[in-house]
Amino acid sequence: MSEQQLFKVTIDNITIEVPAGTTILNAARRIGGDVTPPAMCYYSKLEGSGGKCRTCLVEVSKGSEKDPRPMPKLVASCRTTVMDGMEVKNITSPKVVDARAGVVEFLLLNHPLDCPVCDQAGECHLQDLSFEHGKSGTRYEFQRRTFPKVDLGDKIQLHMTRCILCYRCVFTANQVAEVRDHGILDRGDHAQIATFIQKNLNSDFIGNVIDVCPVGALTDKTFRFKNRVWFTKPVDAHRNCSNPKCCGEVQLWMRGDEVFRVTARKDEWGEVKEASNGNTGWICNECRFDKKDIADWTIEGPSKVNRHSVISQGHYVGLHKSNETFGAVMYGQKPQLLMDIHTISEVNKTNIELSSLDRPAHSTDFK
Repeated sequence: MSEQQLFKVTIDNITIEVPAGTTILNAARRIGGDVTPPAMCYYSKLEGSGGKCRTCLVEVSKGSEKDPRPMPKLVASCRTTVMDGMEVKNITSPKVVDARAGVVEFLLLNHPLDCPVCDQAGECHLQDLSFEHGKSGTRYEFQRRTFPKVDLGDKIQLHMTRCILCYRCVFTANQVAEVRDHGILDRGDHAQIATFIQKNLNSDFIGNVIDVCPVGALTDKTFRFKNRVWFTKPVDAHRNCSNPKCCGEVQLWMRGDEVFRVTARKDEWGEVKEASNGNTGWICNECRFDKKDIADWTIEGPSKVNRHSVISQGHYVGLHKSNETFGAVMYGQKPQLLMDIHTISEVNKTNIELSSLDRPAHSTDFK
C-alpha cells in the first residue's frame, strides 16, 4: 500500500505537514490558536458546507514550490486545498484583517442588536466574530429587513431576522435528519430560510439544526427564555438510547439539580464532537427534548469548554459550598418569608412565593 502524500504548508510563519487534499482551514485548525480563520458556514461534519459566509478569507502569498506566484485575490480557506510549499497569511495580512472587518459589517447589516434577549448570547459565534474582527460602529443607515417569528413544530422556533444564511440547517436536515422540509426561498435581500407550504419539522433528528446554527435563528422552545447559559453548568452525561442512530452522549445544562436543556457535545470549533465509539455525535429528539430529568442520565462530570466563552466560568470544579449559618444561629430553624408583597407586585405571579421554591426561579414564575 502506498503511503499518503504529505504537503508542507506555512500559515502565519508556522509550517505544518498535512495530507494532500486538506483545506487551508483544516490545516490551520491543526495548528490552532489565532492562526485558525473563523468560520460561520463551514461544518466539517456536513458535506457541501462552506463557501457561503466568506469570513475565512486568507491571503496565499505563495502558491506552491512549483508555482511560487501568489494568488491574485483572497481565497476562502474552507474551500481551497493546500499545495506543497504553499505559504498563507491570515492574521499577519493587513488585506485579510480589512476584508474580514468588511465581511463582519455585511453580516451585521440586517442582524438585530438583541443580544440581551437572545438565547444564543454567550455562545454565539457571531458575537465572537464581531468582537474580534468587527468595527465599533456601523455605516448602515437604512431600515433593516425583518421577518415574523415562525414555529417549526412544537420544539423549534425560527427567528429569521437573525439568520445569516449559512445553510448549515439545510444540510443537517438533508444529511442527518434525512427529511428536508425546509430550504432557502426567494433571492437577494429577500432570501430566507422557510419550510415548504408551512410544514413542520418533525424528523427524529431535526433538533440538531439548533446545535449547528451559529446565531440565534433556530432556538429550542423548551429552553427559550428559561435561563442564561452562563448561569448554567454544562455537564457531560450519557444514556442508552433506543434509537440506534443516536449516540446518547450529551451535555446537560444544569442549575442545581434542574436540567434546563440538553445539547450535543461540541469541540473547540463549535462543531458536534465525535462519540466515544467513533461515530458522529448527533442526538435524537427524545434525548434532546424529552429527557429533562437528572435520573434519566448517567453523569460523567463537568464539561471542558475549550472555546473562549463566558460559559467556561461556570464549571464549578473544586467548588466548596459554604455552610448555612442561619440554621446554626436559630437552633435549626429554616429562614422564613419575612415579607409577602405578592398581592401588590406587578411582576411576580400572586400564587407563587419565590422564597418557597426548591429550585431557581425562571421565566414561568413571572407574569
